[in-house]
Amino acid sequence: MAQIDRFEDLIAWQKARELHRAVHQLTRQFDRSRRLPITDQLQRAPLSVMSNIAEGFERDGVAEFRNFLTIAKGSCGETRSLLYAAFDAELIDDETLVRLKIQVEETSRVIAGLRNHVEAKLKRQRLKQPTV
Repeated sequence: MAQIDRFEDLIAWQKARELHRAVHQLTRQFDRSRRLPITDQLQRAPLSVMSNIAEGFERDGVAEFRNFLTIAKGSCGETRSLLYAAFDAELIDDETLVRLKIQVEETSRVIAGLRNHVEAKLKRQRLKQPTV
């Protein structure tokens, strides 16, 4: 596997960015008179996904990166839950819910795969440490 030097090159971050863009475009279409508190949270949750991937990558440790990926994956769950809330509030239709839910689930799977890779790297590092 090639060395990745920038978080922008991570597929997980790219997927998170696409998700953020899709959700942001959706919420911009909401009628201002019908904007609910969930609208702001729905905008923030996918932003949290991409931000946590970037922040974790820029930290100095593999263990920290793994933890930030876990938080990013959790924000995917939050995004999915908020999509249901938006559907229940009749802000989005069934087709939009399904389309974005699939996108969130795909992003979450990619993050999980990256986290598994990082976890394996962390285990290899621990095995290389000399015992006292």
